[in-house]
Amino acid sequence: MKPVATQSECCSRPSIKDRPLLSPIQAGGLAAVFKVLGNDTRLRLLHALIRAEELCVTDLAASVGMKPQAVSNQLQRLSDLGILTSRREGTSIHYRLVDLCVRSLLDQGICLMEEVNDRHQSQ
Repeated sequence: MKPVATQSECCSRPSIKDRPLLSPIQAGGLAAVFKVLGNDTRLRLLHALIRAEELCVTDLAASVGMKPQAVSNQLQRLSDLGILTSRREGTSIHYRLVDLCVRSLLDQGICLMEEVNDRHQSQ
């Protein structure tokens, strides 16, 4: 398994095992976060941003084989959650990931996917 960011590297809040059980409202909020992250295009965009650290919309669109306007719409959803930040340079808008918890979450998700695939292949 690949090393992943620890709890302290991505989040200064208490560990999940030390928190009280999620309230229905908190669970709904968490489900909304996962709904935004649970989109294959947005996951690919996040991965591209993690790999490059910062990309403009046209470079992101080229990396995932989509039109810039469609990519901008997906990036807006991620920006609305505070996962990304952007800066304008001339006519280009450059995006970068600002939430280290998302980097760790994606890394752990990829690791889980690979572990599941390995288990299925060994059966």
